[in-house]
Amino acid sequence: MSKPFAAVESLGAADVLVVGSGAAGSAAAIAAARGGSSVILVEKLPFLGGTSTAVLDTFYGFFTPGERAHKVVGGLGDEVVAALQARGRVVYRPNTYGAGTGITYNPQHLKLVWEDLATGAGVRILLHCFVQDVAVSDGRVTSVLVATKAGLRRIEATVVVDASGDADVCAFAGFGFERAGDIAPSQTLTTTFQMVGVDWAKRRTISKERLHELMEEAHAAGYKLPRREGSDHITPFPTVSATVMTRLDAVERRDGRLIGIEDPDFLTRAEIEGRRQAAEYARFLRDRVPGYADAELSALSVQIGIRETRRVYGDYRLTRDDVLSARQFDDQIGQCGAPIEDHHSGTGTHWAYLPDGSTVGIPVRTLIVRDSVNTLVAGRCFSASHDAHASVRSMGQVMAMGQAAGTLAAQAVRRGGEVRAVPYRELADALRKAGAILDSPTA
Repeated sequence: MSKPFAAVESLGAADVLVVGSGAAGSAAAIAAARGGSSVILVEKLPFLGGTSTAVLDTFYGFFTPGERAHKVVGGLGDEVVAALQARGRVVYRPNTYGAGTGITYNPQHLKLVWEDLATGAGVRILLHCFVQDVAVSDGRVTSVLVATKAGLRRIEATVVVDASGDADVCAFAGFGFERAGDIAPSQTLTTTFQMVGVDWAKRRTISKERLHELMEEAHAAGYKLPRREGSDHITPFPTVSATVMTRLDAVERRDGRLIGIEDPDFLTRAEIEGRRQAAEYARFLRDRVPGYADAELSALSVQIGIRETRRVYGDYRLTRDDVLSARQFDDQIGQCGAPIEDHHSGTGTHWAYLPDGSTVGIPVRTLIVRDSVNTLVAGRCFSASHDAHASVRSMGQVMAMGQAAGTLAAQAVRRGGEVRAVPYRELADALRKAGAILDSPTA
């Protein structure tokens, strides 16, 4: 069934339209443009990067955890890290919970890096744009309606990559997805924050376990700390710490219906409550944790951190068993060694680890939308179960997904937009040529 927007003024047409400019979407746009396609990249924020620039300051997933770290992400991910290093200090540091080495950077530099790489590849960037509807004909997305400061506009494309994180394109198009909370519990929301004036020599006198004990003690004394095993870490700035501590439920039941961040009232309350929690955790750090006595709250995340909303049904769904058995596939476009990291409601977090040093492959079929001819997904809305998603949503992996989706999109353009018409070998050869890592490090 067709849903035309003929009466709406066009913003233009492109071979490839990428919606969402997070680590997945920016990588997809860059890869598609380098593959010879004209590309439009649509973003709701005033800068590129999504969670990588608006919420977090660390890339996880580049390395496996365990006794021996294996590097499992290359290609565009390596280019981004190199460009960050050219602009300033980048810190390699262990993860608090043994999830592998993280790469901590300056998010302000990353905004510039994503813009430089995208514009350098010839991508047309459109900021401050929100998807409002999608026109579909026989499973083919023909145009996307976006809200802009100039009013509603439409964009036409041969291939569409939904990297919105929330699968907005697929949801408006009517393509199938599992909504977080419908079957398995939804991962929680987090507002991150930074403190300046931290004395790291004193902070290092207590362990992770002691920090968590202090949280329990503070909670018992009246501090409102819903999560009591969060973390703080060093940054490229000598006296600045960054935290992942706050916790808010991502969904709620209202009149028998599941309500989440797509509801404007719910999202507004979550943003406000997240900042309130951040201020309370900052008070706890100052009052109770060595090294924080003279520190001050210096920054709040631009938006609340969202781990999981809609997960699209693709040609294949990655499962918990796939992850924990370190399964390899004959159509994989990347690798992941990160544990299942489930930030559930309550005070703690569930962790489940792959065999030491091993990885699970990411099949390209998890990026191909089951119900569409010309639509791909990349990033946290890819096709996976709740548990598998909790492993393969790390920044390194979503960059690998984005590079694969963008490369495949450009190849599909030459086949009339038919994403399944591209032979896997052609995709794999192009990815390897661009430096991507497709195979298990222990193969």
